[in-house]
Amino acid sequence: MRYLTSGESHGPQLTAILEGVPAGLSLTAEDINADLARRQKGHGRGRRMQIEKDRVEIAGGVRHGKTLGSPIALIVENKDWKHWTKIMGAEPLEDMEDSEVKRQISRPRPGHADLNGAIKYGHRDMRNVLERSSARETTVRVAAGAVAKRILAECGIKIAGHVLEIGGIRSEHPSFESVDELIGRTEDSPVRCADEKAAVKMMEAIDEAKKNGDSIGGIVEVVAEGMPPGVGSYVHYDRKLDAKIAGAIMSINAFKGAEIGIGFEAGRLFGSEVHDEIAWDRERGYYRKTNRLGGLEGGMTTGMPIIARGVMKPIPTLYKPLQSVDIETKEPFSASIERSDSCAVPAAAVVAEAVVAWELAAAITEQFGQDRIDQIRENAENMRQRAREF
Repeated sequence: MRYLTSGESHGPQLTAILEGVPAGLSLTAEDINADLARRQKGHGRGRRMQIEKDRVEIAGGVRHGKTLGSPIALIVENKDWKHWTKIMGAEPLEDMEDSEVKRQISRPRPGHADLNGAIKYGHRDMRNVLERSSARETTVRVAAGAVAKRILAECGIKIAGHVLEIGGIRSEHPSFESVDELIGRTEDSPVRCADEKAAVKMMEAIDEAKKNGDSIGGIVEVVAEGMPPGVGSYVHYDRKLDAKIAGAIMSINAFKGAEIGIGFEAGRLFGSEVHDEIAWDRERGYYRKTNRLGGLEGGMTTGMPIIARGVMKPIPTLYKPLQSVDIETKEPFSASIERSDSCAVPAAAVVAEAVVAWELAAAITEQFGQDRIDQIRENAENMRQRAREF
């Protein structure tokens, strides 16, 4: 499976084309809209979440609530487009001297793609860069992830993203028995955190940062349970599932690090404190006594829950802006403000959940059949049974 996205932040719509989704999968717009709404929640979000409520249109690949096996087209309309038709229109303009159109962005913002993208593509107007590099694009990535989650659900796999840390305040949530329990603890939290006391402190830290004209980042975690053992590969580097998961997390806007299981902590421990001992019983078959390696060994699933984390840097657009240089005059200036989020970590947990879900679903379909969801479901269950009897 693969997907492509298209569209600009203030363009008429965002589009995703999903290829390789198996036929026979139950899918409706509401399955996707539920996750789009989750992405727009979170303490610290800015005005755009009040301007428009994202809704998807399924424009191809689904008939009467079932996928066809052909590419799926997903469209999310930008409700604010009416205010940007002149600036962001696709057709040539007759009046290029219009003050609204003529106003080019020549001042790159530190921490954004503005300057590097302008150099790469030769854009003197950096709106051509910032419109596409905006995190607004994650809207349709979440939509794609919602489709992937339907595939996982058919195969008995559940997944959830939540917040571990914001602004140095870390969740001390107790262990949870299941993904369902984790969802129950985090879904109604304004910061998607399982620790209520930590959540209050996180919100206070977000408010304080905003008051000071600053922003804060954090760490999110994705947990998936029910993956059959042996999904992925040890044979080729580019088929290792942990590498694909880490790459997907790092592809999210503003993410600067990824880890599986205990991740970087493993570098500070002895081997006896890192590796998961193997056990067996008649009911479960093989299992690990601990899950420090996050459900992945040798690039393949172990059957234990997948645990992946990512770190999101603070949003770089600040109310106390950093210094930069105008590319036309070469004069220094204080960077402009394009958005007002002081923290987007809770929303980033939903995005991380979506991209990890896609990688897991892609690995499932690659290994267990790509054409029909009933065959994939049957083959995945057969793999679980073989592992128990091995």
